Amino acid sequence: MGKPPVVVVTVFDDKYDNTAYSQHIKDNRIQYAEKHGYGTFIAKAGDYELSGAPASWSKVVAMRHAITKFPDCKYVWYLDQHALIMSPGSRVEEHVMGAHRLEEMMLKDHPIVPPESIIKTFSHLKARDVDLVLTQDKDGLSTTSVVVRNGEWAKFFLDTWFDPMYRSYNFQKAETHALEHIVQWHPTILSKLAIVPQRAINAYSTVDHGAQYKDGDIAVVFAQCSGTGTKSCANEAERYSQKWRASFGADH
Repeated sequence: MGKPPVVVVTVFDDKYDNTAYSQHIKDNRIQYAEKHGYGTFIAKAGDYELSGAPASWSKVVAMRHAITKFPDCKYVWYLDQHALIMSPGSRVEEHVMGAHRLEEMMLKDHPIVPPESIIKTFSHLKARDVDLVLTQDKDGLSTTSVVVRNGEWAKFFLDTWFDPMYRSYNFQKAETHALEHIVQWHPTILSKLAIVPQRAINAYSTVDHGAQYKDGDIAVVFAQCSGTGTKSCANEAERYSQKWRASFGADH
């Protein structure tokens, strides 16, 4: 198991488990992780007791589980099951969490939920103090790609997010709306948060809901993909399959 600096976490809904689609996504994570000496933590939503809450909550407990399994890692990168890593050379420690890059990317004094939120990111926050990196799309905060710095604060944050009270709230967008709530009401969490431009870690395959993927972006997320039909997640993944495999092959 070793002591990987970064652990890439992905959770599959039970309906995708052991399918050609899930294998495609797993191959992508494993090849990326092997290139950089990272760990991978692949879980199933059904592995976790969610007390009747939507399966999407499993990402929170999976990140917490990954920290328990890899206690010496520096960062956890959660990337949704409906996404592919496209830039094999981009290391999380530099591409996302590198001090100079993060300073350049951070959106300071920026509304948490634009445009109306009066709660904003800290204007004086330094990259060295950032423990949580998120992006926004057209609906608000996005939880399809999240980077957390491992440590006591990360455990506190994930435990707070996974609080049974929030899971029982029936937020319209489940864990995403719960996150928006706690970020705005807990200064201890807001004070460690950096919001970065969406394409930094969370570019979308379509332009409908946020910033669209362009060559060179670290990952592409199939936002709003469906189980079947032309807009199926499997079809979206197939569109990018050749490109990521070629870029990984060329990068060896």
